[in-house]
Amino acid sequence: MQKNLKELLSDAKGAMKVANSLEALKEVERKYLGKNGALTELLKTLKDLSLEEKREMGTLMNEVKVAIGEALGQRQRELERSEIDKALQSEWIDLTAPGAHFPIGHIHPLSQTQEEVERIFQQMGFTVIDGPEVESEFYNFEGLNIPAHHPARDMQDTFFLNKSPDAEEGRLVLRTQTSPNQVRAMRKYGAPLRIIVPGRVFRNEATDASHEHTFDQVEGLLIDENISIANLKAVMADFLGRLFKREMRVRFRPGYFPFVEPGMELDMSCLFCNEKGCRVCKHSGWIEFMGAGMVHPNVLKAGHVDSKKYQGWAFGFGLTRLAMMRYGINDIRHFQSGDLRFNMQF
Repeated sequence: MQKNLKELLSDAKGAMKVANSLEALKEVERKYLGKNGALTELLKTLKDLSLEEKREMGTLMNEVKVAIGEALGQRQRELERSEIDKALQSEWIDLTAPGAHFPIGHIHPLSQTQEEVERIFQQMGFTVIDGPEVESEFYNFEGLNIPAHHPARDMQDTFFLNKSPDAEEGRLVLRTQTSPNQVRAMRKYGAPLRIIVPGRVFRNEATDASHEHTFDQVEGLLIDENISIANLKAVMADFLGRLFKREMRVRFRPGYFPFVEPGMELDMSCLFCNEKGCRVCKHSGWIEFMGAGMVHPNVLKAGHVDSKKYQGWAFGFGLTRLAMMRYGINDIRHFQSGDLRFNMQF
């Protein structure tokens, strides 16, 4: 039987050399290793041998099977390389032709603007933080000097949830502004403090070209000793100049916000007419940009900060409206539309 096995291995290798295609090689494999192949037939004769002969011949048969399998693999690789070489010789390939173009994702214009705003403020020493979009009444209202009976609640009609974290914090609400993170940051980090808080906010708005129920804001807060509005003016003039890559002027007007005292509106010089007057700025030369003011002592108290030692200012502006000004977008509803034709323009 040993002689038969040696002859079988020699015949198999010879048949492999003669096989000139992958299909012919498959036929060789079936002839020797298939269900009814030559080696399989020899394996059936083991039952007639003694126990010692079974061990010896079984080991030898396994070695022959492995040798045939390795030879088949080597011959298969040779035939595959040969077919590739033939294809390269018969077909002309332009190696300088561009490959297939696979479209990739595009960064949303809001995300682009937010990244730029964060980069500028980080260069100015501010830390970027985040907070929950589902807030409690305490952080969204009471902690910001807006008690339940305060008329300012009517200015921020919003979405309440039928769940309450505890009696002290009141009901849960989709935050109407990013300002709740003022109190959260003061309680967590103390003073001095220098942060911005970009994020999504929600209000029960009647949607149109300039109003949306879901939009983005950026909150800013600086608390330290001997802080004044002059610091705010310098910071915002520098920020806007870096953002729009041109010299920008800012001015203040009186404004009311419950969590600052005094409160003010900050205007920036019109980007479209250089303060000469146009339809965008209503021929005033100025564009209303954001609300700001010195942090109210009650807000510092809610944040566990000593209002006799520290002062600070806060501001908040619409990131969505900033992106609209930056890219000349005339309808706020485009941002939430999910229309790729809109996104791919930026």
